[in-house]
Amino acid sequence: MHTLVESLNLSKLYQGCVFHSDEKVATHQHVASALADHDLQWRRGTVNTALYQARINRLQMMALRYGAEVEVTPRPFEDFALVHTSLKGCTEFDCDGHRVAVPQGRTAIIAPKKHIRMVWGEGSEQLIVKLPHALLREMQGQATRGAGAPGALRGLAPGLLLAPALGQHWEMMLHSLLSILALPATESGHTAWIDHYERNVALFLLAQQGQGAPKVAADAQAAAAGQGLTDGSAGKRLDALERYMRSKLCAPVALADLALAAGMSVRSLNQLCQRHHGVSPMELLRNMRLDAAHAHLQMHAEAGVADTALAFGFGHAGRFAAYYRARHGHLPRSQKRMAPAS
Repeated sequence: MHTLVESLNLSKLYQGCVFHSDEKVATHQHVASALADHDLQWRRGTVNTALYQARINRLQMMALRYGAEVEVTPRPFEDFALVHTSLKGCTEFDCDGHRVAVPQGRTAIIAPKKHIRMVWGEGSEQLIVKLPHALLREMQGQATRGAGAPGALRGLAPGLLLAPALGQHWEMMLHSLLSILALPATESGHTAWIDHYERNVALFLLAQQGQGAPKVAADAQAAAAGQGLTDGSAGKRLDALERYMRSKLCAPVALADLALAAGMSVRSLNQLCQRHHGVSPMELLRNMRLDAAHAHLQMHAEAGVADTALAFGFGHAGRFAAYYRARHGHLPRSQKRMAPAS
């Protein structure tokens, strides 16, 4: 089975090297110029930073690595959002209080409005798509134009990890975007359809944004009555459920909360999760928390097991260790002795 970095042809993007440096000060200056002003704290590992950049039309694509583990605290993004796809290693974001751990091969939409902090694991490399808010607002329409500060975008979640199935769709979009980069620069006739494709990319990302707990619709009521859901309706319910779970990885959650987020009864939600995941809704939430804790321990060698357990909603360290071993095949303290994923 191929890895994401093997499946994507990044050769054209890698031709646009903005800088390559083993100096901390130069790294800070170049990344701040390309993305946003930020504070940068270096942790363990060797500095081996590289930034590659290419513009399509209104979208920009970048590949960035630091080499060493770093903590980055930029200013909130005023006029753009980022889509991070982890090519290697893990990256963790705290966006307006929403914690998003992005393991290798996964994708997250990052659009903080107040606060953002990110930790790049040692050896990690991220493929980044930069979308201007002007394009997102254009596709979102007049109904979502905010009345606040310039650049504000109402309805765009601060941080959202795409579900694996949606990540596959995003990977196909990345293939297309990278193919566009390879088009001859002299082919001006491509402008119209490239603009159309960029608009579709924006629509796809906007479609993933949760607008709060969905209302109970007719298909959910039918499911509560035992009539079941169509495959499309079930997928929408599961996507809404998983978005809610990922936004509450560190918060107390009851089964009734999950049912409300999915827009269905507790009984129907249990049936849906058992049919599609083979586990109960609360077990699904626990597995998501265990996966996030696993990514956190991979990235933070200094992290304590007990603190990590509490950070991801486990009040009892012993039970956390047992669940962790059942999920990942070893105890969490063993994870701390393992080398970072590369």
